[in-house]
Order: sequence, then C-alpha cells, then structure tokens
Amino acid sequence: MSEFKELITQRFAARGIPVSEKQVGQFVIYAEFLLEYNEKVNLTAVKTPFDVVEKHFCDSLTALWLPQLKKGARCADIGTGAGFPGVPLAIMRPDLSMLLLDSLKKRLVFLDELAVKAEIPNISTFHSRSEDGGRNPELREKFDIALSRAVARLPVLCELNLPFVKMGGYMLAYKGPAAAEEIPEATKAIQTLGGKFETFYHDQKDQDTRHGIIIIKKIHPTPLRFPRQAGKPEKEPI
Repeated sequence: MSEFKELITQRFAARGIPVSEKQVGQFVIYAEFLLEYNEKVNLTAVKTPFDVVEKHFCDSLTALWLPQLKKGARCADIGTGAGFPGVPLAIMRPDLSMLLLDSLKKRLVFLDELAVKAEIPNISTFHSRSEDGGRNPELREKFDIALSRAVARLPVLCELNLPFVKMGGYMLAYKGPAAAEEIPEATKAIQTLGGKFETFYHDQKDQDTRHGIIIIKKIHPTPLRFPRQAGKPEKEPI
C-alpha cells in the first residue's frame, strides 16, 4: 500500500468519511500530482503527505455532511487555488457540478490536467478575478452554493462570493481561528449583499473546533453595484 493510500484510508476513517476504492485512487492521484506539480508551480506551502491529506483533503471535506449541499447542487469554488475545497468535494460527491474559479491561469492548467488524470468529470474551470466573475451574466446568481477556503476575511469574502449565489442558495466560508471575530465584523456586508448569517459549523471529529464553515443564506438579490471593481472590496470592505 502506498503512503498516500494508507494515509487517506486511515485519516478518512478517523473522520468517519466513507470512501470507495475508486475515490481513494482519485485522491492518491491528486496528492501525488499536486506535490509533483508544486515543484515547478507554487500551488501549496503544504508539502508533507500527512499534511496534504489532513490539512487539505480532510479539511475540504468538512462540508460533506451539510444539508445545504443538496443532491445535484451547482457549486462554485471561488479562488480555488490548487482545488480546495472544490475538488475533494467533487470526488466524494459525483452528483455535484463544481466550477473552479481562479485568477491565475497556471493553477487552472493544473486542475484541468488533474481532472483528466484522476477522471473527475464533474469539475470545470473558469479563469477570472472573483469581482469580474460576479458581474458576468453567465455566473451571477447562478449557483446553489459558492464556497471558498483561505481566501479573505469575511466582509471581503461576502462581496466576492454572494453575487454568485442564487436566491435560496448558500455561501460557505471555510474559516480558521479568527472565525468568531469575523462574523460580527461582516454583519453590514452580509445584509448589504443579500445574505443572512445562519450558523458556524464545525466537524465534531476535528479536534480543532476553531476551524469550521460559516454558512450564509442568500435571501435577497445582490444589488447591481456589487461586486465593485477588482481590488476595491479588499481595500475598502463594506
């Protein structure tokens, strides 16, 4: 058994994540290709096999149990980077349609190659800044779920993500230790952009309960003036 196969089997079992042989194989290909590709293109600072499995794969799958992630949901991973959390979720949930959006083409080239290598037919890529994508009529308010991991603080992230979410859909923001202070900080942005804070969810099997997902429901259309031009949300948060 390869090191990655053993780690994936062990760590997923520890988190109570049921995984098939085919899915294990897809994750092994993902992990090996990620570290190989990382030698020429900087995709991740995480470089040990254990950390790839625990900090990238398992953390990405925190959303796996959420009732908001309904069967057949159309999802957008905004600022996907090396494919987290979108690709692990797409592997575990073949019923999901997962768009991977990023501003750096070299990351999307990696993800397009990965989709072929690991045979993940339910992912696609889109090259764009988040602000530009949120104003694109093909993408604006077209998704059941918009999710992001390690992209920006919540007030900024709301402006980047909520324009993609259709009415009744959800924004899922993967967050670390600063989550508690970011929620009240984002109250104005959430309301302004058409959202409503629902809850902060964390995996009961994750020992670090400071990490989890902020869930925001889209209850009103996002005003047409948002998102603002590229760079403005970060420089002048709502």
